[in-house]
Amino acid sequence: MENLAADVLKGDSLGNFPHNLEYQSGFGNDFSSEAIAGALPRGQNSPLVCPFGLYAEQISGTSFTSPRKLNQRSWLYRIKPSVTHQPFSPREPSHKKLVSEFDRSNTVANPTQLRWKPVDVPDSPTDFIDGLYTICGAGSSFLRHGYAIHMYTANKSMDNCAFCNADGDFLVVPQQGRLWITTECGRLQVSPGEMAVLPQGFRFVVDLPDGPSRGYVAEVFGTHFQLPDLGPIGANGLAASRDFLTPTAWFEEVPRPGFTIVQKFGGELFNARQDFSPFNVVAWHGNYVPYKYDLSKFCPYNTVLVDHGDPSINTVLTAPTDKPGMALLDFVIFLPDGYEAKADGFLPGGASLHSCMTPHGPDTKTYEDTIAGGNEAGPHKITDTMAFMFESCLMPRTCLWALESPFRDHDYYQCWIGLKSHFSHEETKDLQNGVDETTFERQSHRG
Repeated sequence: MENLAADVLKGDSLGNFPHNLEYQSGFGNDFSSEAIAGALPRGQNSPLVCPFGLYAEQISGTSFTSPRKLNQRSWLYRIKPSVTHQPFSPREPSHKKLVSEFDRSNTVANPTQLRWKPVDVPDSPTDFIDGLYTICGAGSSFLRHGYAIHMYTANKSMDNCAFCNADGDFLVVPQQGRLWITTECGRLQVSPGEMAVLPQGFRFVVDLPDGPSRGYVAEVFGTHFQLPDLGPIGANGLAASRDFLTPTAWFEEVPRPGFTIVQKFGGELFNARQDFSPFNVVAWHGNYVPYKYDLSKFCPYNTVLVDHGDPSINTVLTAPTDKPGMALLDFVIFLPDGYEAKADGFLPGGASLHSCMTPHGPDTKTYEDTIAGGNEAGPHKITDTMAFMFESCLMPRTCLWALESPFRDHDYYQCWIGLKSHFSHEETKDLQNGVDETTFERQSHRG
């Protein structure tokens, strides 16, 4: 189908997004898009001669022999093939703060609750690539199992280069500043309050229309994000498939002397030069695509009578493992509501890490303020916020620069130290006697 008029393609360059970008709707669909009518081959993926003299190229997100219901791939029809570049060489200066294989040589095990204050955007020119740094993770991109949690701070758009992540999928959550992301499938505008997924192997450019930008990135190795099953919720709720947006075909046909492909491979960065833009895809079809989602469209289900629901009820996307119910990584959000955690803990741009089997929960002030109301304490809605969580079944190892960061809050543990005992022995003794008698009576009647 034709999504963009051909007369706007030439000269509509990177970093100059229109206000009315068009998208396709759906999650996991088989999409098709052409910037020029007739650019998609009819009836076959790779004809001997493609329309308009284009090259046919497949990008695979899964192995060829993956079950049909799991198989992900797309066909791209481009002006020049992506293989037309110089050999890769290590990027200089090398990036010192990216990790994709977590072991004792580069990270440490630390079960202590950790928290970081918002990181300042650097003064020196820094784009998305140079501003990306790893906080923690587990596993290995080489072994195709694991994850990494990154943050980024940037103040300039990427210039005459594109990024390609050969290690895994990026889930990007901007906290400050919009991101204009150009991909081989088209363009995405991603604002704070939205998220985007950039699948493994796609080349992309990040422009910063608002200047300084800051945010979070979750990376998964060896799997892809999917919508969680809804179970007893039924057929509807949480994130709806229709609200996920995929770009429409867009291309540029202009010389790009010295254009650089920056490839992340095993956590290391490599450069390859070419003389054309990688965003020369005139048409494409398939189900392996970049996409975005507006988090305000999430339909939450909450406990309204008793108890506290598990955070899994707020899962937007999940990257599964082979074990049912065990996620390599869940992306969970907390919309404005009565959620109680830490009165002064979550700052925009900050982060915290609570590792496996390390206790955490509401801080002293939050707890004391709540119980002061006694049985009359009611819910208090929290507004103008969007908290989220990356959760994994794997135990994370933390990067040294994150532990040594000047933005680390070394007094984080203090927020729980003031929690005191409210235990009353006499009241509890009477209550316990009543429970024992009731339990005994129930057991005797069963007999």
